Amino acid sequence: MKAMVLAAGLGTRLRPLTNNRPKALVEVAGRTLLEITLLRLRSFDIHDVIINVHHFADMVVDYLRANKNFGMHIEISREDDALLDTGGGLKRAAWFFLEDTRDSQQPFLLHNVDVISEIDLAAMLAFHRQRMALATLAVQDRETSRHLLFDYEMELCGRRTSRGLHGDATEWARQFDRVHSLAFSGIHIISPRFLSLMTEEGAFSIISTYLRLAGQGEKIVGYRADDAYWRDLGRQENVLRVAQELKSKSG
Repeated sequence: MKAMVLAAGLGTRLRPLTNNRPKALVEVAGRTLLEITLLRLRSFDIHDVIINVHHFADMVVDYLRANKNFGMHIEISREDDALLDTGGGLKRAAWFFLEDTRDSQQPFLLHNVDVISEIDLAAMLAFHRQRMALATLAVQDRETSRHLLFDYEMELCGRRTSRGLHGDATEWARQFDRVHSLAFSGIHIISPRFLSLMTEEGAFSIISTYLRLAGQGEKIVGYRADDAYWRDLGRQENVLRVAQELKSKSG
């Protein structure tokens, strides 16, 4: 199984930590976010990874070289001119998942660099295959300002965004009266057929593509991981909190 780590973002919510480094190299309890992510992937026997880079891109390349790619085969997808967002970033890196015909029929993992979790990726892959899904998204029942909506079979049917005093904005792929409203965890398992269905160009969100395809009858499913440890490291205060949690776990 191959994987892509999304690491190209500017990390604006992590400033000043990202004033002189990419968010992938922000440290938590003595380890970078990139190291934590790569070693977690390696623990699930994932050794072929592509990483997209933009902000302080050469620092990521030098860091990987200094650490001998953590014993993995790692490629770099540069977004030098402009950030391509999650969908555009994956589309640029699609060649990595299609270059070897032996792997081109196998699902692959897409993982944000700024999340830490104990979600069982092997169980998630088994679920993806059992459901014969185009894409499977790890979701949880927790507080968020951006919910994904799933029908009674846990197939994606919309999203809802909180606009504060202006209420909620809902976008439907397929409208239902009763839905599961869940928070996305930044971890996807995707069947390679998805790559040929990304007709969007330039910078675009992969969630928008999921919604479009769900509206066309494609199976985009949610994998419930409510009980698994998960943290978003996109904010400086979260980095400090998670560092304490990790120290407590190791202690």
